[in-house]
Amino acid sequence: MKKFNTSMFVLAIGMTFGVTAMAQGMSKSDYQLGKDKIAAEYKAGKSACDAMSGNAKDVCVEQAKGKEKIEKAELEANYKPTAKTRYQARVAKAEADYQVAKERCDDQSGNAKDVCVKEAKAAEVAAKADAKVQMETTSANNTAQQKTADARSDASDKKQEVRQDATADKQEAQYKLEREKCDTYAGTAKTSCMDSVKSRFGKL
Repeated sequence: MKKFNTSMFVLAIGMTFGVTAMAQGMSKSDYQLGKDKIAAEYKAGKSACDAMSGNAKDVCVEQAKGKEKIEKAELEANYKPTAKTRYQARVAKAEADYQVAKERCDDQSGNAKDVCVKEAKAAEVAAKADAKVQMETTSANNTAQQKTADARSDASDKKQEVRQDATADKQEAQYKLEREKCDTYAGTAKTSCMDSVKSRFGKL
């Protein structure tokens, strides 16, 4: 049986995201054609998974689902191009990548699997936080362009606030990941590891 080339599958998803993100809008007929195309590609992609078994098949199915989810969100962003729809497209990609990465973790067991899942979650949190920063920054900049210097000052404050929130989200996800890694130890070694992690993340 020929092995499914998952790297090429993921690359195709990324290329699709890059190309469609450059589009400036589309007609209603093109929008409907896009929906039909996505549905057909999802059906074909999912059918290709039937030749597999075990976790490889599960990963394949998640990739097909993820590709469909991303393309649907991108289609909406192209049909109704706004900061919000572009944000939703980035969130869809983050969530789809997480589901695929988490499914891959099933190839592992014990603490290695737990760490794998936490790493996938940390990557998702970071991607969503970055997407939020981008959306809020764009929104704040648009508002600033329409108002006075006071509005621009408010926009700067808003961007700073959003960045701080994003940083906090990333740090919390990373903290949970580092704590999970401590489970590879036992006794005093584990306690020392946990204390070190708490110290580095200011959790003492």
